[in-house]
Amino acid sequence: MDKRTFNVDELVGRDAYKLATGLIVPRPIGWIGTLSHDGVANLAPYSFFNVVSGNPPTFVFSPGRSGRRDTLANVRAVPEFTINVVTEDVAEAMNATSASVDPQVDEFALAGLTAVVGDRVRVPMVAECKANFECRVLDIVEIGDRDDGNSLVIGEAVAIHVSEAILDGTRIDQTALAAIGRHAGNGYSRTRDQFQMPRPA
Repeated sequence: MDKRTFNVDELVGRDAYKLATGLIVPRPIGWIGTLSHDGVANLAPYSFFNVVSGNPPTFVFSPGRSGRRDTLANVRAVPEFTINVVTEDVAEAMNATSASVDPQVDEFALAGLTAVVGDRVRVPMVAECKANFECRVLDIVEIGDRDDGNSLVIGEAVAIHVSEAILDGTRIDQTALAAIGRHAGNGYSRTRDQFQMPRPA
């Protein structure tokens, strides 16, 4: 198999970013709700996102230090956030919150979504989502280039809300969930096409 090698220190502009986001796919989407110091609700999707521990459930998302900065500023001011699981039925609303807007604009209202306050944190959740996590910030770690790098936000779930329609005890019906994943550019994928592969004994 012929492969082309890219030395990262020789890449220019956004080439390294394009290679990374084009190859690490599909990425789960963390639709992150935050609250500003002045109490303005913010909602933004991040595909630099994942679960990194199961007990207690611990998550990371990674906003860039250049460009849109309100999410990062918010979690520094109010160290809490919500994760709103992105599924096919809220995909358009999620996309509507991906543009950079004035930090004083409430993206819940902008996208026509219902903001509901959780039980354990002050930050609202998206009522239309099939599942939501209430989280508290554990740490924020600076990663990469000082100007164009990212900040890794680490948060621990303190409450989980799940629609009864997708639950079987504490197991999730993946087909009923109908989550979507992020690809490069404007690309997304559905997660309904699945197959089973038992682990070796």
